[in-house]
Order: sequence, then structure tokens, then C-alpha cells
Amino acid sequence: MSDAKSIGIGIVGAGFARTTQIPGFRNCKGARVVAVTSRTREHAERVAKEFGIDHVAADWRALVQRDDVDLVSLVTPPATHMEITLAALERGKAVLCEKPMAMHADEARRMTDKAREAGVLALIDHELRFLNSRRKMREMLHSGAIGSVRHCNYLFRSDDRGSPERTWNWWSNAAMGGGTLGAIGSHAIDSFRWLLGAEVSEVFAVLSTHVDERPEKSGGGMRRVTSDDDAKLMFRFADSALTGGTTGIASLSLVESGERENKLEVYGSTGALMATESGKLWHSPAGAGSWRPVDIDPDPIAPGMREGSWSRGFTAFSSAIVVALKAGMTTVEGAATFEDGYRTQLVLDAARMSNKRGCWANID
Repeated sequence: MSDAKSIGIGIVGAGFARTTQIPGFRNCKGARVVAVTSRTREHAERVAKEFGIDHVAADWRALVQRDDVDLVSLVTPPATHMEITLAALERGKAVLCEKPMAMHADEARRMTDKAREAGVLALIDHELRFLNSRRKMREMLHSGAIGSVRHCNYLFRSDDRGSPERTWNWWSNAAMGGGTLGAIGSHAIDSFRWLLGAEVSEVFAVLSTHVDERPEKSGGGMRRVTSDDDAKLMFRFADSALTGGTTGIASLSLVESGERENKLEVYGSTGALMATESGKLWHSPAGAGSWRPVDIDPDPIAPGMREGSWSRGFTAFSSAIVVALKAGMTTVEGAATFEDGYRTQLVLDAARMSNKRGCWANID
């Protein structure tokens, strides 16, 4: 570590990080964001000034080389993840990598192998695991609250990208790893794996691009969108202590109007559980015919964050990361490891193959 009192954080990518990672780590006792870099120096300098960050690195390579950076937080397009991660691990830095972990499973495997070789903390930013509602749901599932699991649903609805006037950026580009399947589908897959303790064995996917062109930021006309803005997925799960013939569905859209949803439902032989975007957890015993609230503590949210499940989850997750690093640990209890990221990537790859072929795809 850089010194005995403070964990130095380096932020690579100052877009989403501006509203989530930076406020989250700034809220952690015993940590400080020491450097930031972005695609353009001008933007990185604006963010550094806004948050009082002392150093603006010329690029990610310069940031990774800094001796006062203990943890590299990657908040960049997926196409950049492998190169930056391997360089950071080579320098012995801890890494927090945004999801999806990589462009495909071969990259994810290389990153996972390198992390194991480096022997440092290496995590995927699946912050929803740290919501109190999700954690209580998992505890109840594994204590038999709803018996064996028959089916699970994941619903994500937002119209963040619904307007065709929203400008083209890397998110519109499949070659950079943009799209709903990677950004939101990775969360759904990780949530199912973590909650059920079971791997996805088969997936069927329909990926759609409803807004197929967007205006250039420079005003130079329209540009074709190659990524998906809507993903509909069906799953079959391998048998486990909780599962047997279990199925799942995920409906994920960034172009659907209405109330924003980030909802997870699990239906078992003796009841059901539901966690909602608001952070609440609900239980319906078999035959009850209604949902009953489960008593859980509210999730804290760091100052400067936008209200939402991502922010509340990262507030808790960032704190757990800093506590682990200060203790010299290479794991965080309940966090998604690089191995988890690799397993999720296998399902993402199979989903793309399913969409291309129009049939179910097996996951090895």
C-alpha cells in the first residue's frame, strides 16, 4: 500500500465514474482518489477540479505507473479492459474492473489467470450484490424460505437511450463492447449465479436495436448504431442445492418508457421473493396471494451520487474494498471475482451466439 493510513485510488475513465466511483471512494474512510485520467485531458481536468483530485494522468499507462496508486478502478469501454487490467496487474496493483469484464471469454480467461498469478485483489464491479435487499434475499433463499427454486425473473426498464436525438458514442458501437446485453445482461446473469449458487447451462437470446442511428456529437450527420438497446433472455440452470429444472427470464431494455425498474423475482416451491429498485424486499408465502414487506436496513448512499440501486450498491461496495485493502486482504466477502466475471462472460458469449443462430446455446 502507498502508506499506512490511506489507500490511493486511480480512476481510469471519468464518465460514469464521475457520478458513482469517485463519490463512492471519496466517502470511504482511509481512502483518497489520487489520480484520474479520461479519453480527453480537458474532461479529466474538469472532473479533477470538481472533486479536488490532485493529479491528472496523461493516460492510463501513466496512472498505472504511479507509486501512490494502490487500486486501479477501470470505468472504460469493455474493449479497453484487458489491456489496462493486465498492465495494472503486472505492476502489482489491485483492480476493480467495470462489467462486462471483457469482449469475450478468451480475454476474460487471460485476465483471470493473470490476477491469480499476481495474487492481488481483483474484482468485477457488480455492486448490486451489496444491496441489503439482495443480500437478505440470498440469505433467505439459502435458509429455505421459499423451498427449491422453480423460476426467476429479472426486469430492467429504462428509457435512457430511448430518444433518437441522443448522440452516438462508444455505447452505440458493438466493436467497443457497447450495448444492453453487456451492460445490464451481465448484472442479471451475475445476480442469478450469485443468488442461486448455480451456473447457467443454456441460454436463448433475442437482441434488438430499436434506435438504429444517432447523430454525431460534432453535428456531422447520422451514424449507424451497431449495439443492442434491448435484450430478451431465457435461461436454464444447472442443478444445485437450490435448483432442479430451474428456469429464468430477463427482460432488459434501455428504450422502454414508464417507471424505471430494476427488479429481481425468485419463485420457489413454498413461496416467492422480490427485490425492487427502491431497495425494498418482499416475501409471498405459498397461498398468501400478496406480497409482504421484509424488514431490512436502508442502504446508505454517498454524498454526490444520483439516487438509484447502482449508487446505493457502490456506496457499500467501495467501503468493503477499502477495508479489505487496508487489512492486506486479496478478497472481499460476497464480491464478484474475476472468476465470476469469466463465468458471466461465457453466458454473454453464448447469448450472442444464440441470437445469431436463433436457437438455444449451451454454456460449457
